[in-house]
Amino acid sequence: MKYRKLGSTNLKVSVIGIGTWQLGGEWGKTYTQQEADAILDQAKASGINLIDTAECYGDHTSESLIGSYVERGRREDWVIATKFGHQFHEHMNRSQCWSPQEVIGQLEASLRALRTDYIDLYQFHSGTDEAFDQEELWNLLSKQVEAGKIRHLGTSIGSNDNIYQTQKSNQVGSEAIQVIYNRLDRKPEEEVFPTCIEQNLGVLARVPLASGYLSGKYKPGAVFADNDVRSSRDQEKTKLVLEEAAHIQQNEVPEGINMATWALAWCLKHPAVTAVIPGCKSAEQVVANAAAAEYISNNHPQSWKPGIVI
Repeated sequence: MKYRKLGSTNLKVSVIGIGTWQLGGEWGKTYTQQEADAILDQAKASGINLIDTAECYGDHTSESLIGSYVERGRREDWVIATKFGHQFHEHMNRSQCWSPQEVIGQLEASLRALRTDYIDLYQFHSGTDEAFDQEELWNLLSKQVEAGKIRHLGTSIGSNDNIYQTQKSNQVGSEAIQVIYNRLDRKPEEEVFPTCIEQNLGVLARVPLASGYLSGKYKPGAVFADNDVRSSRDQEKTKLVLEEAAHIQQNEVPEGINMATWALAWCLKHPAVTAVIPGCKSAEQVVANAAAAEYISNNHPQSWKPGIVI
C-alpha cells in the first residue's frame, strides 16, 4: 500500500480507501456485522486506513457497522471520513438538514454511531451553494474542530463542476474535496482539479469504478435489480455506458490487468488526486482494489510500472 498526505492536513491516508455506501443497504444487499467485519479485516490486512461513510448511508447504518468494528481494535489505525447534511428516511429517500443546529445534532449522532470521540474528516455533503454559504455553520463547525470532535473539515461536492464551493474552500476552512472522478467521467479535470492544486486541497475521488461499470463485471445488456441504485438510471443511458465501458476494457486496459485495478490506478495518476474510495461488496473486491497501489507512486506525478501503458 502507498500513502499520501491529504492536502494541507496532517492526515496520511492510503491511496486506496473504502467507500461504504453499500453498507447502508441501497446497493441490493443488507449487510450483517460479520460481513462488514470481513471487508474491514481485509482492508486492514491490505494496508488500507481510509474509510469514507455518511450519516445517510442508511439511518447511520453504515457508520454503526464501522463503529462496531473499529472500537474492537485501535481507533488510531483508521482515518474515518463521514458527512453531514442529509437525513435518511427509506430506500433512496432523504431530506436535507443544513441549519447549524441540525448539523450539530448530526455530528453527535455520527460520533455515537461510529463509537468514537472524534471524526478525522467531516464533509459538507452535496449541498446547494446557499446551504454552503452559511457563515454561522462554518463558524460552529470550526468550534467543533477546536473542541477536538472534528480533526479536519471537507466538502463533498454534488456536481462535478461545482467550482464555486471548491474555490471557497480556504475561506471556510475546508481542506479536502470529494468528487466523482473516473475514466467515464473526467469533468473535474477542467476546473475543479486545477483549483484544488492551487489551494493545496486533498482530493478524494469517489465512484472511481463508475458504480461498478468499470469493474469488468458488467457487459452490454446487463440488467440491475429493482433494489439496486443503478436500476434507476435511464435505460438508454445505461446501454451507452455499458458499451463505452466495454470499449475501454478492450482498447485501454493492458492484458493481464484486472479492469477494476486498472481503473483505480488510472484515477490516481492525476496529480490532484490523493486517494480513491471505491465501494466494495466483499473481501475479494478489497483485494482487487488494493492491488492498484502497486502501479502508482506515493507522490505525484504518478506513473505505471515499466511495461504497463496507461
